[in-house]
Amino acid sequence: MLDRRRLLAAGLASGLAAAGIRAPLAAEPGVLRIGYQKNGILAVAREQAAIEAALKGQGVGVRWVEFSFGPPLLEALSLGAIDFGQTGDAPPIFAQAAGANLVYAAAQPRGGSGSAILLPKGSTLATLADLKGKRVAFAKGSSAHNLTVAALEKAGLSYRDITPVLLAPADGAAAFAGGTVDAWTVWDPYFAIAENGEGVRILAQAPDITPTNNFFLANKGFAEERPQVLTTAIAALGEVALWCEANRPIVAASLSKVTGVPLAATRRAVDRIRFVIAPMEASVTGEQQHIADRFHRIGVIPRPVRVSDIVWTPPAAPVQPPKNG
Repeated sequence: MLDRRRLLAAGLASGLAAAGIRAPLAAEPGVLRIGYQKNGILAVAREQAAIEAALKGQGVGVRWVEFSFGPPLLEALSLGAIDFGQTGDAPPIFAQAAGANLVYAAAQPRGGSGSAILLPKGSTLATLADLKGKRVAFAKGSSAHNLTVAALEKAGLSYRDITPVLLAPADGAAAFAGGTVDAWTVWDPYFAIAENGEGVRILAQAPDITPTNNFFLANKGFAEERPQVLTTAIAALGEVALWCEANRPIVAASLSKVTGVPLAATRRAVDRIRFVIAPMEASVTGEQQHIADRFHRIGVIPRPVRVSDIVWTPPAAPVQPPKNG
């Protein structure tokens, strides 16, 4: 009988194979495999080949694997099909609760501000409290899942007060456009595309509800065995983030070309991003722990988790001996 890990590995391998992508379950010497979504810092870094340039001196190449949202990316990360990737706040919590083999490597504080709860044309809802008894769509285990729960708490409602409709972004967009749900919680660029639709309204945006951080995560074994590759990649992303902050119009034009999302929508999405790479400071870890406690309290994850248990500590830089003279 196959155990759970092998079943998941087989499912992941077949899914990636269908997309024409190999899914090795062990680290590849000389290669950093990065899972990314077509938005944000990693997408820009890919276009600029910034990580490739930074790792060239170590003889390490880069392979990019695209995902539509966070949970499947972290499944691949845990299984060892990729080594490094970025998600919003909720996916790592669900992954840790399931025993995933990963660590937090860095943070993008307030980097997930481009999320919102949207209302379709003709909706009469006016406040978060009006969500009671409604069908709300969002991707399970995603940052939109957390934003929805936090919004309900803010309105004095419970998770049981709504009918969750658990849909991946593309399916959520179809349900929203088709009028089969009363609200849709989603992030950019899906948010930026949908908000320009006829009659679409924003019920609430993430900054009005809860702090929303993004995270860079690594396979635990990879982080332990190849820490220098990981620190070099994160440092390169820090340089990309600084460039993005100073060149938002260029970032928007580049991402629009890559994704096919109209430039106006991409500009809105880019304007909502805080381009920054930071270590896992205690305040950010604490905010993530609050989310983990929230999900356990409402019974969405099966067991409590301690976020600090999987925060990776980069190796200390070697001390340089004093120069003579």
